[in-house]
Amino acid sequence: MEHTYQYLWIISFVTLPVPMLIGMGLLLFPVSTKKLHRIWAFPSVLLLSIVMVFSTDLFIQQINSSSIYQYVWSWTINNDFSLEFGYLIDPLTSILLILITTVGILVLVYSDSYMSHDQGYLRFFVYMSFFNTSMLGLVTSSNLIQIYIFWELVGMCSYLLIGFWFTRPSVSNACQKAFVTNRVGDFGLLLGILGLYWLTGSFEFQDLFEIFNNLISNNDNEVHFLFVTLCAFLLFSGAIAKSAQFPLHVWLPDAMEGPTPISALIHAATMVAAGIFLVARLLPLFVVIPYIMKLIALIGIITVLLGATLAFAQKDIKRGLAYSTMSQLGYMMLALGMGSYRAALFHLITHAYSKALLFLGSGSIIHSMEGIVGYSPDKSQNMVLMGGLTKHVPITKIAFLLGTLSLCGIPPLACFWSKDEILNDSWSYSPIFAIIAFSTAGLTAFYMFRVYLLTFEGHLNIYFQNYNGKKNSAFYSISLWGKQGSKMLKKKMRLLPLLTINNNERASFFCFFWKKIYQTGGTVRRMTCPFITINHFGTKRIFSYPQESDNTILFPMLVLVLFTLFIGAIGIPFNPFNQEEMNLDILSKLLIPTLSLLHQNQNESVDWYEFVTNSTFSVSIAYLGIFIASSLYKPIYSSLQNLKFLNLVAKKGPKRILWDKIINVIYDWSYNRGYIDGFYAISLTEGIRRLAELTSFFDRRVIDGITNGVGFTSFFAGEGIKYVGGGRISFYLLLYLFYVLIFLLISSSIFSSFSFL
Repeated sequence: MEHTYQYLWIISFVTLPVPMLIGMGLLLFPVSTKKLHRIWAFPSVLLLSIVMVFSTDLFIQQINSSSIYQYVWSWTINNDFSLEFGYLIDPLTSILLILITTVGILVLVYSDSYMSHDQGYLRFFVYMSFFNTSMLGLVTSSNLIQIYIFWELVGMCSYLLIGFWFTRPSVSNACQKAFVTNRVGDFGLLLGILGLYWLTGSFEFQDLFEIFNNLISNNDNEVHFLFVTLCAFLLFSGAIAKSAQFPLHVWLPDAMEGPTPISALIHAATMVAAGIFLVARLLPLFVVIPYIMKLIALIGIITVLLGATLAFAQKDIKRGLAYSTMSQLGYMMLALGMGSYRAALFHLITHAYSKALLFLGSGSIIHSMEGIVGYSPDKSQNMVLMGGLTKHVPITKIAFLLGTLSLCGIPPLACFWSKDEILNDSWSYSPIFAIIAFSTAGLTAFYMFRVYLLTFEGHLNIYFQNYNGKKNSAFYSISLWGKQGSKMLKKKMRLLPLLTINNNERASFFCFFWKKIYQTGGTVRRMTCPFITINHFGTKRIFSYPQESDNTILFPMLVLVLFTLFIGAIGIPFNPFNQEEMNLDILSKLLIPTLSLLHQNQNESVDWYEFVTNSTFSVSIAYLGIFIASSLYKPIYSSLQNLKFLNLVAKKGPKRILWDKIINVIYDWSYNRGYIDGFYAISLTEGIRRLAELTSFFDRRVIDGITNGVGFTSFFAGEGIKYVGGGRISFYLLLYLFYVLIFLLISSSIFSSFSFL
């Protein structure tokens, strides 16, 4: 075993040859490399699979021994300073290695088909392979310097992938937004690392924790304690930005402008989890400062609620999932702030697989919708234009439904086990936090089923203009075939009254309860041929319908379905057979030696009765959210509108008007992203822009004006003197003597004044 651990440093660099070989191929054999571009997916998957095999073996060894291995190479610069590089293998590292490699392999396989017709296919795999290398290096780092180096490399790969289609203005703006926002957190992280080194004189984790704890316990200097707290907060600021926590969360929804596979890998499973990893790695340092732990929990609970409320009115399917990711990362941060180390890592694992499944499912949906609307993200990702996809993409529908149920916390799927543990732990920490966390669990179920129902249930809404039950409904104004394709239906038809889609309006958010509607204008690219042709309602118009994705896209989704179904078993907190040898709680075996503040007796399994009692409330809230979403968005609801009760609810009156106002306020809050982006745009972006304009004006008019003024003055003075001199040497000598006499007179007067003093 010892011999095996000595060679694990190679894990971080196994995938590095892929971008190097692609670069050499493009330099030496550009034509052949571009023609045979799809063969590069194989070495990418193969090398990452090798890392996965090593990681699996390492994970098994960690379960059996729970030992910590650290290997360090020291580079001594002088007697007072040396740089140390190495790798650290512990339970946290082994968990992240499994997570990165398994999700990474599935995303690479998925990307081979998803990006096959993209001109940037090779560039995409270069970025992805380099990202995997950076992420593996990050989780195996043994000190803060290595963490910061790989932290920046991970961020660089993220910016490259977000801005992959950089010719689109929205993509370039999203890339800049992600870069600037993360620079704030990364700069804080760097200052925190330097501050800790100034205090402790070490970057190594073990030395750092020991010295830091001694410093806190033995030193009563309040100023020193404030500086230590500031350093810890600066370290935490890096995690705030990377994991899209409030208030540095604004970059994550815009990052959905990148290709869908990177949304699954980077913005759901791995990169945004880097902030959670950093806090978990430095938790022994944070726990000795109660203020920082309370701040971590506070930031977490704010992000939990904020992400859930902002997901309500999103019409872009990927942005809705992005806000869901933000909220779930808030749950993990809340668990770490409470000291529930095991629950945070458990939810990190289960959420990664479930959310990767949802993002890959959304990519399959987008891929299918592009067959109708062409390459237009504003339309192919717009849930308002979807609906009725169940019969067209049944496999994607089943996979997406399982991922949705898992994220809602429905047993026995993966996220149920981890989220329920966090919710139960929150009662021990703070009843107020527990109420918010439980309420958000219901909101999560609501907005996730809203996404599911708008996408898969009902009818394909792109073919309807006024989806409001009126008999004069016209064909949807966005043409599938250019200007010649927009014709009216010959037969009028009665449509379901759940959504209102209009070229100049927005579809209702809460169906007929809602007054706000989505904007869906524009023109769709001309399609050369439809997937399926059918005559509707007696018209001669040809319709095109989505088709299921190919097997290369579906296979990773089906594998993630298996993870979603069974990965929760590694952390089941009870012994179903009351036998020591049959205990399923592998995660506790792995993490028992590590830090946990809320659970001092982790060796004791929870019995069935206690577990069911604790989970009943959270599951009930989740089902309530699902029921409300189904009532408001499921098409079958339209058949109940004639019931007397619903007519009374829909009837206008003072209470109804007040309810509409409340709903509109909630809608505006969600649709406008909580006004946080607007606040940043006004207070920061505009302020900095005006400061830049003022600085530019001062530089051009004042600084350059002085310099240019001196130059112009010298030029005109020289020109004037040139014509006065006339070219005679005697005149030049006379001027020279005149200037010398003036200089002597001035000098003598100055010296005489000094002598008088």
